[in-house]
Amino acid sequence: MHYDEKYVKVNKKDCYDLNAVDSKTKYVLAHSFVEKRTFSTCVKFLSQIKKTCYPQILEVFLKEKHKKTKDRNLITFVCDGFWPYRLSFNKLFYGVAKLVFGVPIAYKKHGVKHNNNPAERYNQNLDDRIKVMRNFKSFSKAKSFFDLHRICRNFVNPCMQLQGKTPAEAAEVKLTLGRNKLLALIRHMAKHKHHSLR
Repeated sequence: MHYDEKYVKVNKKDCYDLNAVDSKTKYVLAHSFVEKRTFSTCVKFLSQIKKTCYPQILEVFLKEKHKKTKDRNLITFVCDGFWPYRLSFNKLFYGVAKLVFGVPIAYKKHGVKHNNNPAERYNQNLDDRIKVMRNFKSFSKAKSFFDLHRICRNFVNPCMQLQGKTPAEAAEVKLTLGRNKLLALIRHMAKHKHHSLR
């Protein structure tokens, strides 16, 4: 799991789009659009992964815990050297997962096993989408844009690296959306919301 941030201008002020991407399926596991990168916002961001993936992380740990610590093949998180990323990981996953900390893009060129290319590639895709927009006028509009981008990335747009599957399909998310995936997803969520209000 690779996580990183994208700097975004909102009324000429720096904000941050935090994203965590699974390297195998390209699925965006967590996303948070924030005005400041703090320990608390990083904890809230990574808590999305704990909420959805912790049983899988724990399952791997339980299979590996009999080995020496250095020999355990645990679920691995990869991030750059921003210190609150490390602190928030330790708060949520210490001991049951592994963190490769302080890894920049293209680090494999230097003989290091992990790099942060999946997150950097996602950020580049965001760059391509927003470069003509120049500046968001409000935080709420920027947040809505990035929320929708994540949904389209996961469930709607096929990925060449996944042989035409969407990341959700590669991750075996059990949703039958048909050809018009976005419309089907809207209907699915509207139906789910309707049932939850009953």
